[in-house]
Amino acid sequence: MATQQDLQELLRLLTVSRKVPMIQAMGQIKSLQAVGLKRCASHSIKDIADAEPSVVQSAVKDEKQSKALHSACKAVLKRGSVGGNKRDAPSSTSESSSSKRAKMSSDTNDLLPGLSQQEQLSPQELEASLALPVNMDEQLISRTILQTNRAPLVLAFAVELLRYTMPEQPPSSRLSLGQAVVSANSRSKAISLGIEKGVSAEDEGWGTGQPKVRIMGRDVAVLKRGGYEWKGEEEVGTEDTERPTEEEPKPAEPPKTHPFFLPKPEPEPAPSSPVWSTSQPVSLKSSTFVGRATTITSPSQRQALISSLMTSIPHLTTATHNAWAYRTTDSRTGYVTEKSEDDGETGAGALLLRTMRDLGATDTLVVMTRWYGGIMLGPDRWRLMRNVVTSALTERLRKSGTEVTLGGEAVWGLDLEGMKGKAASGGSGRQTGGSSVVGMQIHSPQGARAYLLKSFARAAPAEGKASDGGEGAESPSKAKKTAKRTVKEIDKEKEENLGLLFGALRLLFDSWADHLIPADLDRRAWSWYVAVRPEVDVGPSGWGAKGVLKLEDILKLRRKENTS
Repeated sequence: MATQQDLQELLRLLTVSRKVPMIQAMGQIKSLQAVGLKRCASHSIKDIADAEPSVVQSAVKDEKQSKALHSACKAVLKRGSVGGNKRDAPSSTSESSSSKRAKMSSDTNDLLPGLSQQEQLSPQELEASLALPVNMDEQLISRTILQTNRAPLVLAFAVELLRYTMPEQPPSSRLSLGQAVVSANSRSKAISLGIEKGVSAEDEGWGTGQPKVRIMGRDVAVLKRGGYEWKGEEEVGTEDTERPTEEEPKPAEPPKTHPFFLPKPEPEPAPSSPVWSTSQPVSLKSSTFVGRATTITSPSQRQALISSLMTSIPHLTTATHNAWAYRTTDSRTGYVTEKSEDDGETGAGALLLRTMRDLGATDTLVVMTRWYGGIMLGPDRWRLMRNVVTSALTERLRKSGTEVTLGGEAVWGLDLEGMKGKAASGGSGRQTGGSSVVGMQIHSPQGARAYLLKSFARAAPAEGKASDGGEGAESPSKAKKTAKRTVKEIDKEKEENLGLLFGALRLLFDSWADHLIPADLDRRAWSWYVAVRPEVDVGPSGWGAKGVLKLEDILKLRRKENTS
């Protein structure tokens, strides 16, 4: 029977080496299974290489493509890079080799590819292992001056930005996506400076057909992490049992006359006992969120529906916020009417509408209830609000039999240049710090994290005198400047520096998050980076050069409250 490794090797050959789109590659594999190959059920590279050319051509109808595939499989088999070599090793050696391959394979764990000893970890434990330091001490930040180059600063900006613009993405995805932005920017800059020549992997078509997300003004190809669930630190409670339990009303029979020619119906009153689909309550730092959804056919029903909800569940009147949003469709024209209300939770109404659009929900009213616990949650509140509303909408759409495509899945940032380099050298090309998942090269989050931790040193005293008399060279760890420090001490200081940088970025984004929509925040992030990035020589001589980064400059970009 087919093994997962056989399928992954064949997919990698088709999508990476042969540059066949993923959907077309899967179709070819199914066709190869259907024809009379030896042991055709395994559909491995060895089976295709051993088959007659006519058999392969019967599956891959294009003669040129079938010959190319047949030759590629033979070449791979000749290099001995897949199973089924001409001579079998002794059983003990074979078992040892397979054990080593299992440890070294980047496909052994799809949660964090490229890592061993990760199979027993839950998503929460994996994300915790990628935690980054944060120190929001403004006094310490304001007198800290670092020495770094530009690429890791772009990465830090991107990772922190994604906490606000894509809060549903786990830390591992933010690191992977941030590294994808750095890679794309570095490649573009290298070409513009004449350091690298040729067409970029993206321009050559690598990543075609993959979804893309925009980060700091750049579109990044991504790979969905199907089935990956991450919930952060919040606690999920039991489902609210106070909601009405009546059955859904049966849909009316479709009219025999086209709706366009029917007279415009009068707004229907809200049902006396509307049925609400309710999410499980989610709590974090003493704040609790619950989402509810029900059917609405006319905007005029909104007030009656919400009133009936408050009457049936009096406890909701004690909540700090009851934000709502609805979308209704005119049966004659198809025009969609939308409206929302924050109820004091800034930006909540817009988030509810955006979530409903992502799910394709119409003729629906949602209510998001929050009991505020006295502790600010930052961007986590966006993720929690989206989660409870999505849960309520999904339950309602499931009950009504409506198909829905969920948004907000966790994704990896694709390493297009790594895929191109690997294919150009027949599978043994340069590694860019990425890992592979089912034949697709990605930017590994652990590599991005390690890059951040080693990239921010403290500026020399002479470089810090310009602004504060040398205080910028003072380390939180009070390390002696005259004594030779150990590698461990240097690494500790760099980690402290990174924490101060992320603290400055968090203070910056926190000041703007409630006043800008995610798209505007993303657009401004690049201009903020340009305003504070280290000054280096113009041209090739400045490529990779280090300069001074004053964290005080980041704090100066914070939104100034109107004091008038």
